[in-house]
Amino acid sequence: MPADWDDDDIPEWTEEIFDRAEFRIGDRVIRPATGTLTRPGRPKSDAPKQQVTLRLDAAVLDGFRATGPGWQSRINAELRKALGL
Repeated sequence: MPADWDDDDIPEWTEEIFDRAEFRIGDRVIRPATGTLTRPGRPKSDAPKQQVTLRLDAAVLDGFRATGPGWQSRINAELRKALGL
């Protein structure tokens, strides 16, 4: 355990945690985990956006950035509108 960890920071192990745990011997799974906790964060999107590199005129970029947070989503909305989507 790292020196900067405090024992009070470690959650109490419960029977439920042990009941859900995956058991292994080396790389061989003896019993897979059941009812595992969900991953943190927002749910996966049905239509995830793709990251791209795009070169825009400085004036266009400045204009959208000046509108405040969410400017990238507004560019996406304008492009969808221009394509009739």
